[in-house]
Amino acid sequence: MSRPPITKAGSERLRAELEKLKFVDRPRIIAAIAEARAHGDLKENAEYHAAREQQSFAEGRIGQLESLLSNAEVIDVTRLNAGSRVVFGAIVDLEDEDSGTTVTYQIVGDLEADIKRHMIAVSSPIARALIGKSAGDSFEFTAPNGVKHYEIIGVRYE
Repeated sequence: MSRPPITKAGSERLRAELEKLKFVDRPRIIAAIAEARAHGDLKENAEYHAAREQQSFAEGRIGQLESLLSNAEVIDVTRLNAGSRVVFGAIVDLEDEDSGTTVTYQIVGDLEADIKRHMIAVSSPIARALIGKSAGDSFEFTAPNGVKHYEIIGVRYE
């Protein structure tokens, strides 16, 4: 089984989230549980049940992040020497050949994909269509709302 790729920046973001969960959120939740316990009867204690639910979520996320980070292969995209070719980690400027609008995406690992931040998973249809192409190339791919035609305006690695 191959290890899932993650950018160095993505790995650092996940590590920061893990540190916050372990050293800020976890102690806060434990204190909230202790305080709620001090109020007496736990069956009717909404604060206690809410804190236990938060604890369950936080512990689950800590386990998930530790597993992801221990299994992922961290790739420093600034050290890739792909030139204007699109490979994992590339930041790609595209122009929609039908509408003329432009958009920028970074191709990242599945673990860190976030469309709101214009970070697309390497396994996504558009990323698969981009891999191996170069600046100046045109390509098409089938999106949920039909076939799209794009031209690659620029490729960079940061």
